[in-house]
Amino acid sequence: MAFAGHRHRASGVVGISAALALVLAACAETEGADEGDTAAAAGITIGTTDVITALDPAGSYDNGSFAVQNQVFPFLTNTPYGSPDVEPDIAESAEFTAPTEYTVTLKEGLTFANGHDLTASDVKFTFDRQLAIADGNGPSSLLYNLESTEAVDDRTVVFHLKTADDQIFPQILSSPAGPIVDEEVFSATELTPSQEIVDGEAFAGPYTITDYTENELIKYEAFDGYQGLLGAPKTSSITAKYFTEETSLKLAVQEGDVDVANRSLSPTDLADLREDENVTVHDGPGGEIRYLVFNFNTQPFGAATPEADPAKALAVRQAVASSIDREALSTEIYNGAYVPLYSYVPDGLTGAAEPLKELYGDGQGGPDTDKAAAALAAAGVATPVTLDLQYSPDHYGKSSDEEYAMIEAQLEATKLFDVNLQSTLWDTYSSERREDLYPSYQLGWFPDYSDADNYLTPFFLTENFLGNHYEDAEVNDLILKQATTPDAGERTALIEQIQQLVAEDLSTVPYLQGAQVAVAGTDITGVEDTLDASFKFRYSALGR
Repeated sequence: MAFAGHRHRASGVVGISAALALVLAACAETEGADEGDTAAAAGITIGTTDVITALDPAGSYDNGSFAVQNQVFPFLTNTPYGSPDVEPDIAESAEFTAPTEYTVTLKEGLTFANGHDLTASDVKFTFDRQLAIADGNGPSSLLYNLESTEAVDDRTVVFHLKTADDQIFPQILSSPAGPIVDEEVFSATELTPSQEIVDGEAFAGPYTITDYTENELIKYEAFDGYQGLLGAPKTSSITAKYFTEETSLKLAVQEGDVDVANRSLSPTDLADLREDENVTVHDGPGGEIRYLVFNFNTQPFGAATPEADPAKALAVRQAVASSIDREALSTEIYNGAYVPLYSYVPDGLTGAAEPLKELYGDGQGGPDTDKAAAALAAAGVATPVTLDLQYSPDHYGKSSDEEYAMIEAQLEATKLFDVNLQSTLWDTYSSERREDLYPSYQLGWFPDYSDADNYLTPFFLTENFLGNHYEDAEVNDLILKQATTPDAGERTALIEQIQQLVAEDLSTVPYLQGAQVAVAGTDITGVEDTLDASFKFRYSALGR
């Protein structure tokens, strides 16, 4: 997800009125409580700099939005704490009943928080609307293998798939394409505004939302009708505060204004917090990557430019790939919190390879100006090449400014590029990047599910999330094939082959891989439980 999967305010933390309301609410909750019940009544406050694109699952494909959706919407399959492997969530069973039929039986008596029954009809509605809306910022591309959804009866759903033996589909049901929504509240043909969803109490996950000011403040209360895999939340009341500055978030967790800080703090702030005895820095396995995207229509010599030339366009991409110094980005910008990445599938996942290390730079992971120059000269590209490069200063953390200033400096130091570096706030950036306005640009990715496929399908299928006009029939077919190959060894070989092919095409250049990090007060429990290989931060695990 352009966490990828992904609004910006002038103040550093929640507004004064929202903060006052929070204080008054906390006073009201604790007033009259027994001394031993005070902590439970006060709940837990979580701080984040993430940004919500949309509460509607059909209109968002980013970590900030999915972090909210994970708490309040139910899934047919989900990952238990400590595991990347999916199991039935609100489903009683979920299994292949034929090569192209995946059958799910819902648990009995499921309801939404508004009292509406949650039935197979809602499940069919959920997936039908994802495909019908197909929003540019949504996750509908994950449903590439879904032919149709059939509600057999109130509790039975059959997913009819285009190709047989889909090894990924159970994982996709737990992904951003999978939150089950209420057909009596959501529109079938267009995105439903966030406030309508909140007012309609269209939730059936571990929590409901009782107060919602987008990208400022969200208040959650445990939903006692949740019958899913995660069980009852350890804390009944959660408040999420949204910060626009990492330094404000750091100060808030240090002073106890928030109990947990989750996404994102700068590497320098994390280093300082590791020395603070009043908080604990928790590290977990990370699947987050940073990468540079090329628009095949508008990049230098792209298909829609007056000087269109595929060979020259490829040479520009190759020269960029040979010029980036990943180690410097890792150590000088991120203090090792992100490490160099030479693969499309991050290290640690089955099938990860490093074709970029061999093909570009010095062959050992470092940059090589001579190799970059040779690629341009062989294609007849005059230098310096003017390269328009865009990034978002508010979505991927404060260090994005330094990160892209360094990338600009690295490219210009070769004398091969004249970089025009520009930044745009995420609420505009997320739409403009799909309107062919950025020839090359920054994205990050936080996985939807723990499988190599999630680093291939969204990026390199002909119809993909990036919308950067990259097409390769062989790559497309191999991606579809690996997803339906039951033999583990054969599937791994296909994943490695795909990475080699896309490394040669270079529609994206991945360069950093990061970890999951959360900072919490020393009295907070459960952080380690949710910082797992599911890559989902579930509030229901948190307690005191």
